[in-house]
Amino acid sequence: MENALYGDMAAPTEIEATPGRDLFAVVHNIVPTDAYLVLGRLVASGIPAVLADANFAQACAMASAPVDGVRILVPECYLQQAGELLEALARGDFALSDDADVDESE
Repeated sequence: MENALYGDMAAPTEIEATPGRDLFAVVHNIVPTDAYLVLGRLVASGIPAVLADANFAQACAMASAPVDGVRILVPECYLQQAGELLEALARGDFALSDDADVDESE
């Protein structure tokens, strides 16, 4: 599934549980740099999230494609919040316009 936010970011068609953990993949097949940006947005919104396989994907870019690249994992109780936030990211709800004044000196 292609996403408007990042061309290669895909939400799993089925929520994938991490064996032996209460963590579920909400995003997979995303390049590491983009994954860190999405992770930061999730954490800034109060959603505990972790990256899986980021180091492997950076070190072995060609080999990471068959294993779904980088995954972002969240606890089960945050799945709905994470999904809503990812949809908002894809819609561009957090985008700044080119005219945005981000100067805080005023």
